[in-house]
Amino acid sequence: MTLRWLCGVLRVRGKTDLFLVLLLAAGFAALPVFALLPSLWGFAAASAVSYVADEVLHARSPSFVRRLAALQLTRTMRFTVRTVMLLALADRMNASDAVLVTALAVFSAHFALVTLYTAVHHAIRRRRTLPVVVRNLDMSGAGIPAAPPAFLYRRFLRKLLHLDLPAHAGLLVALAAGAWQPAGAGFALTAGLSAAAVLALLAQLRQARRMPSPDQVIAEVNRQLAGYRPEVALYFSFASVSRDFMYQVNMWIETLERLDRRPLIILRERASFRYLSRTRLPVVCVPKADDVAQLELPELRVVLYPGNAGKNVHMLRVAEAKHVFIGHGDSDKLASSNRVSKVYDEIWVAGRAGRDRYQRVRHAISDKAIVEVGRPQLSSIRLHADHVPGPLPVVLYAPTWEGWSDDDCHTSLIPMGVTLVEKLLAENVRVVYKPHPLTGKRSRAAAEADRAVRELLRADNERRDAERAQASVAAAKPRLAEIQARLGELAGRLGGDDAERTREARLPGPDGEAEWHELRAEWHRIFWESRGPVRHNVVVGQLPTLYECFDQADLLISDVSSVVADFVASLKPYVLTNADDLPDAEFRAAYTTAGGAYLLDRDCARLPEILRSVRDPRHDPMAAERRVLKEYVLGPDRPTSTERFNAAVNALAGRAAAEHEEWRGDGPRVAVGL
Repeated sequence: MTLRWLCGVLRVRGKTDLFLVLLLAAGFAALPVFALLPSLWGFAAASAVSYVADEVLHARSPSFVRRLAALQLTRTMRFTVRTVMLLALADRMNASDAVLVTALAVFSAHFALVTLYTAVHHAIRRRRTLPVVVRNLDMSGAGIPAAPPAFLYRRFLRKLLHLDLPAHAGLLVALAAGAWQPAGAGFALTAGLSAAAVLALLAQLRQARRMPSPDQVIAEVNRQLAGYRPEVALYFSFASVSRDFMYQVNMWIETLERLDRRPLIILRERASFRYLSRTRLPVVCVPKADDVAQLELPELRVVLYPGNAGKNVHMLRVAEAKHVFIGHGDSDKLASSNRVSKVYDEIWVAGRAGRDRYQRVRHAISDKAIVEVGRPQLSSIRLHADHVPGPLPVVLYAPTWEGWSDDDCHTSLIPMGVTLVEKLLAENVRVVYKPHPLTGKRSRAAAEADRAVRELLRADNERRDAERAQASVAAAKPRLAEIQARLGELAGRLGGDDAERTREARLPGPDGEAEWHELRAEWHRIFWESRGPVRHNVVVGQLPTLYECFDQADLLISDVSSVVADFVASLKPYVLTNADDLPDAEFRAAYTTAGGAYLLDRDCARLPEILRSVRDPRHDPMAAERRVLKEYVLGPDRPTSTERFNAAVNALAGRAAAEHEEWRGDGPRVAVGL
């Protein structure tokens, strides 16, 4: 428990990273000791340890490095401390005044050149910051120059600071040999390389000055959009945590690509753009509200919003379009019946349950504004009847996160997560643990419970034929990494900065889609096969997907969230956690998705009986309720959700176009933005 607490405080992942942190601390603590003794070989060893531990931690534990920076122990500060201690060692070993003065001058010049390099780098980066970042539009005519070479531009501080190594090594060798020529060679090499780096970057600054102005870039984007003529836009904003929330956009991409109308994706944060999945649709990322207003979208008739965010108002001001809240999954949480949704022209829900949920928010949403469109994303989920069980029952535990406040906290992790997993392991089942991406972001208790669950599963995996399973996982890693790299290329995640990605943006060709689906299928096949039929799995990345985890599972255990509503599509047994031990009738009345669920008490006393529904399908009293609930929550199977969603877009776009024509016939009017 102490180790877990210490790892949490230091923001490192485990014992190995914790050991590296202690090694780094020991190396820096030893530097002044060996400098003052003086001990040349002790100092050299401590310096080497501090260099190596620092580098490895940058790669393995960037969160710890950020914690150091927050405490003003930045990388530059650590290099400065190492240099000062080296000069103290040289003085204690009676180095000549000429050597000491030269060393001080060289190291001072080196740090001054690092500062100058940083200033030039920032100037280039400012000039290369575009008002709009684009994918799947031909931006070759924008006149954006190529990015500086990666070895000059990316992770530049990390490289520049290490140019002090020749001077460090030269001075240590000189102290050991008693001859000062090695020090002179090292000093010359450090000073020469630092100066050459600054001169090379200054040449890149001249090229960066040829960047087009913001108005020119937006004008080129508008020319490209005029050729495409978008009619439907998916608009998404979620501030600094966009990476964790990009599933809200990615889940809609295939649905958008099947529309009869021409869709466009509009993002508001640059981080969102980087984690967007593969799509052939045009994508524009516009961080500033003023630049959003400059986008010319005269034929835009429908705007779809997967989330409620403050920046939505920057698009809601477009009077010619109809605005629709589509959400990112139906659930019994407050977000799925929020009064804020009244600002939209329509709210699209999966089934009757969504309509009833909004009607419970009295006098907030008109029934006419609610349209049932199904959940097109769920068409690929394997049905219970088609599922082939493995040697052990597979339980998918997918708790939600702790929410923005305690009032919205539905997670079972804190009150019962560890107890639940302990009892699942005692029941000899295979656990697939998929926590919400934001688990532990607000609550330390949730983060600690998450770590405890992972540790339980890791320890049990070691007990279950660990050596062979670990060998299989290790053997699969290279191919999985290769596939993921190729998937990143197909998704358009190119190297370079945003300006370089926009410069290389082109209209999508027909190639790539088949390869994308084949590679994703291969990745999932290799992943699950390498894990074997009994190994527990912790799923925290974008792959494997949630719906792939659904297909693996015999039973879902989750909290009140959209995960449960989506799992209903499979007709498999599922469990809702009742951490407050409410009476069953009261709990089912409060939460629609509980209608077909087994309810699990806080102490998990009902778990053995619930697992009977998996081990003996004949003993599954909730099967009939799940079939009824599926249509109530997700709508009918015919027409398909894809057809209903497409029809809803067409109908609303037609209505918006008719109103626009009527508006033009009545003469121009002033539209006031929100």
